[in-house]
Amino acid sequence: MSATDEPGKIIERIAAGYGFQGAALDLGALIWDGTCHPDAPVRIPLTMLNRHGLVAGATGTGKTKTLQLISEQLSANGVPVFLADIKGDLSGISAPGAPGDKVRARAAEVGQEWQPAGFPTEFYALGGLGHGIPVRATVTSFGPLLLSKVLQLNQTQEQSLGLVFHYADSKGLELVDLKDLRAVVAFLTSDEGKSELKSIGGLSSATAGVILRSLTAFEAQGMGAFFGEPEFDTAELLRTAPDGRGVLSVLELPAVQDKPQLFSTFLMWLLADLFHDLPEVGDIDKPKLVFFLDEAHLLFNGASKAFLDSLTQTVRLIRSKGVGVFFVTQTPKDVPSDVLGQLGNRVQHALRAFTPDDEKALKATVRTFPDSPYDLEELLTGLGTGEAVVTVLSESGAPTPVAATRLRAPVSLMGPVDAAELDRAAQASPLYERYAQAVDRESAYEKLTARAAQAEQKAPEEKAAGEGKAPAPRSEGGAHRTEREKEPASVVEQVVGSGMFKSLARSVGTQIGREITRSLFGTARRRRR
Repeated sequence: MSATDEPGKIIERIAAGYGFQGAALDLGALIWDGTCHPDAPVRIPLTMLNRHGLVAGATGTGKTKTLQLISEQLSANGVPVFLADIKGDLSGISAPGAPGDKVRARAAEVGQEWQPAGFPTEFYALGGLGHGIPVRATVTSFGPLLLSKVLQLNQTQEQSLGLVFHYADSKGLELVDLKDLRAVVAFLTSDEGKSELKSIGGLSSATAGVILRSLTAFEAQGMGAFFGEPEFDTAELLRTAPDGRGVLSVLELPAVQDKPQLFSTFLMWLLADLFHDLPEVGDIDKPKLVFFLDEAHLLFNGASKAFLDSLTQTVRLIRSKGVGVFFVTQTPKDVPSDVLGQLGNRVQHALRAFTPDDEKALKATVRTFPDSPYDLEELLTGLGTGEAVVTVLSESGAPTPVAATRLRAPVSLMGPVDAAELDRAAQASPLYERYAQAVDRESAYEKLTARAAQAEQKAPEEKAAGEGKAPAPRSEGGAHRTEREKEPASVVEQVVGSGMFKSLARSVGTQIGREITRSLFGTARRRRR
């Protein structure tokens, strides 16, 4: 279409691009030359929501309300939704909205019949920090790639951590929590353990030291609570309510919003775990789940090439399993081009151009849109709150015309519910009893500690050496311990430094190890019990 076309024809052509035959979500009404046209609705086909999307815009431009608007309609159409609530203002989606002059005015502008409604919602909290059902993962399941990102390890350290996981998997040593991982790292750098890794590259003492220090600092911040059991089953995110509406799973993150590397990577673990378990379904009438990754730029900051490659491939492949992924961030340039190219549905809120960097981001954003009759640079800096530039995939898979859109008002509460209500909702959930109480079952660390204690009782000479008495010669080579080695050993050192550890590592039941396979992301796929 040409910018010289009459406005009426332009409006007609844009509106025709959104005239879908099947079920669709209503985003809002077309804006042309500052005027809203309620007879020209802008929509997104339900069947195309597994083709992924991007919701972008500067702070305060209405991204959260857009997530709320889309999520409400997905739920109403029987599609479950996952939302990360970083600021705590999405919890209102569970309660009916409050009518008011602004809401009524917006509804009239866009031709919306506004009726307040709440939606079936489950509230979760990472590690139980905050208000919601606790979400935990075992270290084994989380995998080396994601854990390296949380610990901010470099590429060499990431590869070394991968060796540790490989060793633990092959020996049937399940890493449930962080103390299990520390014990295995310490063993593999001991005199006995070094030989175990020779065939696959070894683990230097310096690298092991960095990993152990990172783990210690991580735990000191109270982050150890996120790893353990019972591990969250991501199939919980796929549920529908008894009335057929999709359940909205809201991960409450205000208590950990100062730990962005942690929560952003945990979101990726949830997505990767879903990818493991879901079967291929191809093209379907509606998604099995739509997953919103808020603050998406945090996923990519400081990410290794292996992490980015795995993320790109997961996003590419999970579409065929019926899962749609929406990245939520400030500008499209926050998302790598290989990922951005897979995001067929775009809702771009206003951008600011106060600095040279802002200007570059604005121009880069404009280049990601199809040709349009709008002056997008001018339009994107002039959009009001609750307005956006939209282009989506039509039912045939072709991009729709670019449409400046005044978005509908959510029908649920546009604000948070109070903490007491969140607690009541979580405790009333049938899932609460399943996940509320952390379980510290016997795992690698506990087994090794117990066996080391038994070995100490059976070998008085080893106990005497640990207490600083003259040690017996070593059975291999006959060398005595150095003065440093004669110092009393901690429980962990006794465990990981003992021959019993090596024996257990070789003989412990391999059933767990046989059940573990690792995905593109290095996350573990284990047979569900």
